[in-house]
Amino acid sequence: MAATDMNHSVARQTSFGLRLASAIFSASNADGADGNAAFSPLSLHVMLSFITAGAGGDTRDQLASILGFRGPGETDGLHALAEHVVQLTLADASGAGGPRVALANGVFVDASLQLKPLFKEIALAKYKSETHSVDFKTKPAEVAGQVNSWVDKVTSGLIKEILPAGSIDDYTKLVLSNALYFKGAWIERFDASKTKDEKFYLIGWNLLGWNSVKAPFMSSTNSQYISSCDNFKVLKLPYQPGGDRRQFSMYILLPEARDGIWSLARKLTSEPEFLEKHIPTGKVPVRYFKLPKFKISFGFEASELLKGLGLQLPFSMEADLSEMVDYSSLDRSMSVSSVFHKSFVEVNEEGTEAAAASASVVRMCKSLRAKPPTKVDFVADHPFIFVIREDTTGVVLFIGHVVNPVLVA
Repeated sequence: MAATDMNHSVARQTSFGLRLASAIFSASNADGADGNAAFSPLSLHVMLSFITAGAGGDTRDQLASILGFRGPGETDGLHALAEHVVQLTLADASGAGGPRVALANGVFVDASLQLKPLFKEIALAKYKSETHSVDFKTKPAEVAGQVNSWVDKVTSGLIKEILPAGSIDDYTKLVLSNALYFKGAWIERFDASKTKDEKFYLIGWNLLGWNSVKAPFMSSTNSQYISSCDNFKVLKLPYQPGGDRRQFSMYILLPEARDGIWSLARKLTSEPEFLEKHIPTGKVPVRYFKLPKFKISFGFEASELLKGLGLQLPFSMEADLSEMVDYSSLDRSMSVSSVFHKSFVEVNEEGTEAAAASASVVRMCKSLRAKPPTKVDFVADHPFIFVIREDTTGVVLFIGHVVNPVLVA
């Protein structure tokens, strides 16, 4: 895939991810903002792209449109993007000192059905997918255990169950699974001996002032990549690279107001290039620099969320999945019943370990410069947003928000 085509495709993928993030952030805000959230837009995009490969007619077109590939015949570009991401962008770099990365796809098909040759070819060549023939009719619980074990292995034990009990039964004919694992070390690691418990302010207050919790804060006196606007700052924390051009980074988007996370989230998700416009380009000296350690485990069933974005056909009786398997022998058609997604993200002094599985006009702000050498504060002691992405392509692996760093689940 040519670089310009790749950039355009990634932009469309990112746009899809931000639409999902908007829905998840909105739900969190409506629920009272007492929980953290994290998800992988990449994992879900690859999963839905995979389904597109086995869909026909209006179902295929609706899937491609939701994923940003709206023109006639653009599904080839969709699969080319998936191939590039799966095989190049997310290639493991741990052997050269870079992040350990793993993304895997799996197809679990009932033994009574055969995958169609073209779908199987795309699954293997584009998505590097494993295929498994299983017995849903008499051993659905065992198959669920097999899928969960596969996800557990790919995510190095971070996600042990993607399929909850009772999620598949003897009517199930096919399970498509996707798992993503990422573990990266900071280029400049934090000194664990300097980590101290301090106040983290929650959203809401009581008679004594803002609600707060004690959380372990990492700190550093080293210069940092920080950009600043009137009401928010962006921190870039690069991960140790491997022996290639790729550069993975975590971005922390910190509103100035203690309760400003949701207005900042709306800015981030309403403009696809918002993050790109505010990425720090140079290091600045810091005065106070503090970031809490956090660990997030978050899961949801995504079908209703996807329907809310306009993806209806795959979940309906009118679904056309005829390019996946030949189900002419069945007494009913097939449709997607559920899309399960789970993510885990942990940030500490060493770096980040993360995993996921899926069965308005904004003024552009300049990066702060060290001329004159004014020291900058970046104290993340109230709710913030984070993004993990690969910078050379712009591929976003994870998006989430932290409203309480000591809350795990």
